[in-house]
Amino acid sequence: MRIHFIAIGGSAMHNLALALHDAGHQVTGSDDQILEPSRSRLSAAGLLPDQDGWFPQGISKELDAVILGMHARPDNPELVRAQELGISVQSYPEFLYNATAEQERIVIGGSHGKTTITSMILHVLRKLNQPVNYMVGAQLEGFDRMVLLDPKLGRAIFEGDEYLSSPIDRRPKFFWYRPHFAILTGIAWDHINVFATEAIYLDQFRQFIATLTPHATLVWCQDDATLRDLMQETQRDDLQLIPYNTPAHAPLESGTMSVQWDDGTSMTTDLIGSHNIQNVSGARALATALGVSTTDFDRSIADFKGASRRLEPLHSHSDFHAFRDFAHAPSKVRATVSGVKASYPQRPLTAFFELHTFSSLNREFLHTYKDALASADHAVIYYDPDVLKHKKMPALDPAFVQSCFGEHASIEVIDSLESLQERWNQVPQSNHTLLMMSSGWFQGLDMSFD
Repeated sequence: MRIHFIAIGGSAMHNLALALHDAGHQVTGSDDQILEPSRSRLSAAGLLPDQDGWFPQGISKELDAVILGMHARPDNPELVRAQELGISVQSYPEFLYNATAEQERIVIGGSHGKTTITSMILHVLRKLNQPVNYMVGAQLEGFDRMVLLDPKLGRAIFEGDEYLSSPIDRRPKFFWYRPHFAILTGIAWDHINVFATEAIYLDQFRQFIATLTPHATLVWCQDDATLRDLMQETQRDDLQLIPYNTPAHAPLESGTMSVQWDDGTSMTTDLIGSHNIQNVSGARALATALGVSTTDFDRSIADFKGASRRLEPLHSHSDFHAFRDFAHAPSKVRATVSGVKASYPQRPLTAFFELHTFSSLNREFLHTYKDALASADHAVIYYDPDVLKHKKMPALDPAFVQSCFGEHASIEVIDSLESLQERWNQVPQSNHTLLMMSSGWFQGLDMSFD
């Protein structure tokens, strides 16, 4: 096939482009800005556009399909040209479904933990020599890329994002996949720029359940009150519902965690934090539904180190640990901070959190972060006023931001990179724990260690 990617530089988009290129398809693409690591990876495969920008003259009827990324606008000139020519324009979730329509599909959904649980399942199946197609939202150790589409395989595992499919397809991505097996990790309002109210956001998950194939299996976290209510109202008697919860666990002196399962068995993991133990429990329940024994799961997951930027270790020695995490939604920030503190309870914890997403920078949404950083001994909130300008959002006052997070003496609000660097340099690198949380990169902050 001849396939063209509009906005090829996106994280999922460039990985899909690489996967299709490796499968023998003729792939081209365009974008108005391509950042690392997408740029280097596309260049190495010979797929990097000659120049940035949109070039409708390159869109012709010889194309079999155009895959449209979220970064493009509805009036993108290449998109307009493809529509004029009647070329099939698909979002990447639509393409993934079409490529795996005859396969058994497994979807990991929920407001948090999706990437981690998808990564856990892929790690276990790889250890057990059970290859599957996949799409996951982070780079994984031992995997060349974030997407695989092999028509010879019978299963596909997708991270099920509730965000929009494309600029011209306003449905959540996970509506496309029609899974045979699914897991929901929890529901906490996010993406306020798309889902204006909590009720609208919740309804996306209600509709997702309706998309499951007949007699599908749905694993769900019964620790989540919103999910419990949603399960009680579900009218689908054909579904097999499998609940899971957070098992008993405790930190060990080595910095690892011990986990006690309800079946009387136990395991030790390098993962830290209660939310990660909850994720392991969800992955174990889903893997069991897929036919993996609990013994094989526990043995295979033991050396799982986590996905990129999901409590990713930055630096450590005997009495100092630093982590970077993708946390940005209130529930994830709260769970990440409390989990890290619980893992190293005897040490002070300094937590840095960057307001980077549309929701986190929205004045109407900021109050939902109340007490999200309360478990930290020192909390630093950072935002870049230029990002607000770029997103065409009103300016934020540091005092207002601090009040939204709660009246804690430990909270500092910083709105300049220079001041952020000075504060970061003050963090002790002994008898301390450091946590950096952002869906961005802290505007290029120098996070080097002694």
